[in-house]
Amino acid sequence: MVRINLRPRLFLSANTSTMSSRSTSTTAAPSTPKPKPVHMPRLPVPELSKTLDKYIASLEPFLREDEKRGGMSYQSGLSLRKKWANEFETGIGKVLQDRLVALDRASPNNWLDDNFWLNKAYLEWRAPLLVNSNWWLAFFEDDMMPASALKGETNNNRAGTTFWQLRRAAWLVWRTLDFKDKLDTKELHPDTTRAGIWFRNSTSKLFNLGRIPELFCDTLSTLPESQTKDARSLLVMVHGWSYAVPVYYPPTSPDAPPVLMSPRHIEARLRSVVLDVEERLANGEAPVPIGTLSADDRDKWATNLDHLLELHPQNKKSHQAMLHSVMGLSLDHTTYSIPPPVPSRNPPPHSVHHRSPAQTSLDSHLHTIRATSLNLHNRFYDKAYTLIVDPSTRAGASGEHSFCDALVPSIVAEYSIVQGVEIEEFGEKNANHPQGVDTSEPMWERLDWVGDEFIKRESVAAHQRAVKILEDSDDSVLWFDDYGTDWIKAIGNHSPDAYIQMVLQLAWYKTRGEFTATYETVLTRMFKNGRTETLRTLTSDARDWVLSMVTPGVSNQARLKALQRAIQTHTRLTREAATGRGIDRHLMGLQLLLRPPNGESADLFEDELYSRSAKWKLSTSGLSAGHLFKGTGFGAAYDDGYGINYLAAPDMIKFGIESKFHNPATSTENLKAAIVETMLEMKLLCLETEAIASRDITSHL
Repeated sequence: MVRINLRPRLFLSANTSTMSSRSTSTTAAPSTPKPKPVHMPRLPVPELSKTLDKYIASLEPFLREDEKRGGMSYQSGLSLRKKWANEFETGIGKVLQDRLVALDRASPNNWLDDNFWLNKAYLEWRAPLLVNSNWWLAFFEDDMMPASALKGETNNNRAGTTFWQLRRAAWLVWRTLDFKDKLDTKELHPDTTRAGIWFRNSTSKLFNLGRIPELFCDTLSTLPESQTKDARSLLVMVHGWSYAVPVYYPPTSPDAPPVLMSPRHIEARLRSVVLDVEERLANGEAPVPIGTLSADDRDKWATNLDHLLELHPQNKKSHQAMLHSVMGLSLDHTTYSIPPPVPSRNPPPHSVHHRSPAQTSLDSHLHTIRATSLNLHNRFYDKAYTLIVDPSTRAGASGEHSFCDALVPSIVAEYSIVQGVEIEEFGEKNANHPQGVDTSEPMWERLDWVGDEFIKRESVAAHQRAVKILEDSDDSVLWFDDYGTDWIKAIGNHSPDAYIQMVLQLAWYKTRGEFTATYETVLTRMFKNGRTETLRTLTSDARDWVLSMVTPGVSNQARLKALQRAIQTHTRLTREAATGRGIDRHLMGLQLLLRPPNGESADLFEDELYSRSAKWKLSTSGLSAGHLFKGTGFGAAYDDGYGINYLAAPDMIKFGIESKFHNPATSTENLKAAIVETMLEMKLLCLETEAIASRDITSHL
């Protein structure tokens, strides 16, 4: 199976003003007709010949590198691939294309998403979701928090949680669900733009859903009825225990939607949950660590879950409530800090990082949201969206990736944190419940699990495996603040995204002395049920530019021209991918329609370069400007590669980087240093060539 990585790229602002209706009197002029809903076009099936041409072009940098390293000559390698492509186009490829077109006609929405995407990109993967698939976002601190709260210092700590931790958690939950409700009622992002339709459809998959482990291929839960208690409840985890906490009142009539509770009432319920946890701790109780079990290998988790569901009916009830809950909230009882390195005579390669205090604080926050050995049990990794808050009020979000791409939860998160805690919302004026609502439901319900000796042993083993994943995760964030997108655009009218991608190409080469297949995700959000397409960043022009930078004697003018060509090529590929004219999804669809039992095969797909050109050791994506995020992250797709997410702001670029400690070929710290060096080197290149150009113009005046 070809490993597919998917990360978001294009940004849709969450800071959108709401629409309001204009009232008119009987004598007023007729109001302007409401805009009609727009319809999303279908994702096209690309032309076979054009896909093959683009694919061959994408192989050129690999063929040139093979020749440089003593392999087949470039021309011979290119001629062979063109031969296979021509044979494919006139032979089995034409048959596969016809099948794909027929499948598209039979698909209700989208030939890719309806038939292939979820399984091949996500659900068939057997690796644990922890680090490997779940994304993470670290939020900035809330300016409304008192200084003592940021240190976790309060006089009424309960079960390890703090007063301000629970208050911020209640506020974040309320803001998130307020945003959800505004989307549901179309107060935000109505069906009048394609972007609005895409975003509302994507965001709907963040709530009331979870992933279900099954042998060989997982499934996704189905949406519950919004009126049910499970659907109106928040999944709260404290000390590894799970609770269903209603945060919506029951509907006041069969046709009415549930009513969201106030921040004050949500906070009161969280405090009540914590008191129950404190009592259970005092009684010596211990939870079945369902969070830890969900962090395990998917087949292992599927087997253990089946055992639990057969063991006791309570387990089935708890599992369904967790899946159907509106979203997750993990209240940690510890504030994690990366421990100082332990001196060793023979440390493993790249295992010890000497971080500054500021960097330690930053990465400690990032690791808290990703998960650490101290809090990994306090997450349900199958949940689509989970808020996380620790005793010092550090907060963030993490989630299961198959439901939607990380851009979507980042927009939701921005809405939840752009406005800090409003203390008056927790005051007496909000003490009363809305008129007419039913307040008779319990404030919370335990979602306990019944285990046995087998599950105890499995929990211990699952914890050990999860800790090993976390200890191997070389995860850090780089804040580069020398310049940002404003300077990149001003100095040469460069595309900031393409510029950053060239930074990563050169930084990789500096640390490895070779090139690699590079993945960048482009959203296909203009199409119905659109998800993503691959942008192959390593192009012949990108390779030429990198080599110009590491080859002595090349003039700066030549280097800048090479950079400009590489950026132009990248920008064109971005546009093609976003408009349904990429190649990787098309090739995947064709390959999956082959019928090997019938003797069907294609040299094109059996070529080792077909696999090598899609082995994304450098897996990258850009989100937004990220003003409200300290950092983001996702796991490297390969043990000898990197997972890189960047937030490009006008005056700063933040790089979230993950690699594996055990692999001697990778080092997050070394790559960070190479990125900084490259960013400064490129700035100098642009400034020097601009100065030369200015002198030339002046000399001709």
